[in-house]
Amino acid sequence: MPEGHTIHRLAADHRERFGGRPVRVSSPQGKFADSAALLDGATLETAEAHGKHLFLGFPRDEWIHIHLGLFGKVNFGDTADAPAPPPTDTVRLRLAAPDAYVDLRGPTTCALVTDAEKRAIHDRLGPDPLRTGDDPDKAWRRISKSRTTVAALLMDQKVIAGVGNVYRAEVLFRHGIDPYRAGRDLTRREWDAMWTDLIGLMREGVRLNRIDTVRPEHTPEAMGRPPRVDDHGGEVYVYRRAHQPCHICGGAIRTADLAARNLFWCPGCQAR
Repeated sequence: MPEGHTIHRLAADHRERFGGRPVRVSSPQGKFADSAALLDGATLETAEAHGKHLFLGFPRDEWIHIHLGLFGKVNFGDTADAPAPPPTDTVRLRLAAPDAYVDLRGPTTCALVTDAEKRAIHDRLGPDPLRTGDDPDKAWRRISKSRTTVAALLMDQKVIAGVGNVYRAEVLFRHGIDPYRAGRDLTRREWDAMWTDLIGLMREGVRLNRIDTVRPEHTPEAMGRPPRVDDHGGEVYVYRRAHQPCHICGGAIRTADLAARNLFWCPGCQAR
């Protein structure tokens, strides 16, 4: 499932290509056809993200709410020099302007919602490190009282929005925090440092469109090691590096199932 930086990048891409412009809206698959007909020809006024939720804003406080889930894909295309190809019957939503189009396939959610319904979605989500003005205290109030592991809390979108399995594993490693520590045993200083770190890491994720979490002194160039080879890309400390040596202490990276996801950590650098 895409992490929050990807959804913020998608919001920016929609604004860049279609913001302030009338768009053709269609649903070749048919599942969004009635709503598409209501929006066809309207102006895309804005696009925004909160955690893993994307919102496309139209007049009259109408929004397309998109959650990609595990299988959703978004593909942009340019049509300045050639027309857009005919959409396949798997395209849930197509937005088109004279010089660009975007196709959405396989999302968990693609629904037309009102402003009030959109606000209800925001209200049930935790603060997002990439949303200016979101208050980390809201997350801290829940974390500091919880007996649940920090690793599980970081993946709970009601606690903090946008953090997925990669950022969860990497931010815990970067701050030397045992993933099995209870939330109530985390100090406020540790939480503040993690929140600040997530802001920086996720902003870089938006900028580069990939996740890199290693510090300059631990890059392949600095350490004289081969670069990481992985479909997910990016240089990381522990994510998907089970049984490989830690870049810092040399110990073997561990993996285990936690909250239905694979957890990765270094027992040496994240000692209990």
